[in-house]
Amino acid sequence: MRFSLLFSFVIVVGLCSYKFSEAREPVCSKFAYEEQLLEKMIRTEIKVETMVNEFKKTEDNVISTLGDIKQTVADFTDMFADMRGNITDEMLKRGDEIKRREESFKTSFEETRKNLTSDIEAEKEKLFQLQGKLEQPPIAFYAHHLKDMLLDTTNEVLIFEKTFTNEGTGYDTSTGLFTAPVGGLYQFDVHTCARYSKYAHLGLVMEGSVIAADANYGDDSSGCNNFGAIVRVKLGEKVWVKSTSSGSTRELIQNTYRMNTFSGMLVNN
Repeated sequence: MRFSLLFSFVIVVGLCSYKFSEAREPVCSKFAYEEQLLEKMIRTEIKVETMVNEFKKTEDNVISTLGDIKQTVADFTDMFADMRGNITDEMLKRGDEIKRREESFKTSFEETRKNLTSDIEAEKEKLFQLQGKLEQPPIAFYAHHLKDMLLDTTNEVLIFEKTFTNEGTGYDTSTGLFTAPVGGLYQFDVHTCARYSKYAHLGLVMEGSVIAADANYGDDSSGCNNFGAIVRVKLGEKVWVKSTSSGSTRELIQNTYRMNTFSGMLVNN
């Protein structure tokens, strides 16, 4: 279109020149407006073409920029995909590690629970035993005042007729025998006084066996001696004091200043 307009303009100019040379006067005045309009159209077309070229450059730049952005997005997408893959792998590894630790913790916890349960049961048993001991009344006796002080019969049981203490009622004042109401470790003590110039041969007996013995003589004055034993006694077993030798020279004494006593207590069961 640009070339057609330009060609028309050249023709018009040529005609005008021809007429001018032939008539020697301006004969193109009637085309002045058209010439000016054509010139404006040409200038406008040139501007438009320049603008089109600029727009084309801008379009190319935009397309190039869009291409760069698209490539950047693609690169970022690939990078993100790689990162996501790495993150996924790391998460899987962490998940496996957490699961392994969880299983280890469960196993350790179960073993600890079993051990604690066993320990608790053992401690409960000890507590029950201790509670039984605490609920059990104390076992102890302290007897005095002999019924007969003549030791004229061998193996005669010494009967202490009175008691200051008889916890658990193990001592019998009518027989002189102590019967263990509870099995355990006991301590027994015997205190006797031989009359002046007399002897006292005595023994502490458990179930017929002498477990402690004493030989006392009243020398310048009546003499007193102590003897005893610590021994484990089973439930129902009996303990007593007896004479181990008899005769007219065997005799004990008791008065305001001298006491004959037989005592015992449960130390531990």
